[in-house]
Parts: sequence; structure tokens; C-alpha cells
Amino acid sequence: SKGLITQSSLSDQPHTNTKMAGAKKKWSKGKVKDALNNAVFMNKATYDKMLKEIPKAKQITPAIVSDKLKINVSLARRAIAEMASKGLITQIAKHNSMQLYTRAAQA
Repeated sequence: SKGLITQSSLSDQPHTNTKMAGAKKKWSKGKVKDALNNAVFMNKATYDKMLKEIPKAKQITPAIVSDKLKINVSLARRAIAEMASKGLITQIAKHNSMQLYTRAAQA
């Protein structure tokens, strides 16, 4: 009986609907990110570093400033606003959640 499936030929095959043999799958805990210990106040050294390094960057966002200077993002936004008011950097795009700046054009 070629091609016909009989009851005896079904019992020869391993059961597919039974539980997996062996241990249960171990789920990974995921990557744990280290907590950032960024400053919430800006001291004179950080301020001088900001005025020296940040206006030279091609792309300036609050996240980049926060990462380079190790300050929190709300402080980085204030620092960017101050540099923009001084004319050290120019604004490219402003959105509710994203502010993008670049270095000021040299005259």
C-alpha cells in the first residue's frame, strides 16, 4: 500500500505534539546597562570644556553634549541654548523632541 497512510504507519513516527525532551529553554536576562552618574551642576572646568570642544563638533544635540561632558540632558539643553545665544553654534532643526545644531559658519 504505497502512498496510503495506515494506523500502523502513524504509530511508527515519533509524536510531534508531546513535550520537548530535555530541559526547558532558559531565557536570557538581556543586557544590563550601567547607570549613568552624570553631573546635575556645571562647574567652571566643565563650562570651559564646553565652550572649547562643543562648537567644533559637526553635529550638536543634547544627547551628544550630555555624553561628552558627562552632564545630564536637561543641563545640556541649557548649555546649547546659551551657546546658541552667544552665536557659537547655529540651529538646523527644532522639533518638540529633537534639537539639532551645528558649528557656526566662519565669516
